Amino acid sequence: MLSTITTKGQVTIPKPLRDKFNLNPHDKVDFKTDGKQIILQPIKTLRDLRGSVSGNGNPESERLAAKKAVGQRVVDEME
Repeated sequence: MLSTITTKGQVTIPKPLRDKFNLNPHDKVDFKTDGKQIILQPIKTLRDLRGSVSGNGNPESERLAAKKAVGQRVVDEME
């Protein structure tokens, strides 16, 4: 899919890619390089993971479980 860089250095991410990777306005992304390629990687926050961990009524244990889930997700994405 092609996109054009504007004079401000902005690029529009094509809608099929935004849909496939669930990218929404105000989401954070990271630019990385791999040799001669530029890699755009979505950055998810704890807020993005809301609801992915079942609640048990204890906010502290829920917070720790969420942190663990985020940590595992980061490790999985780095592999």
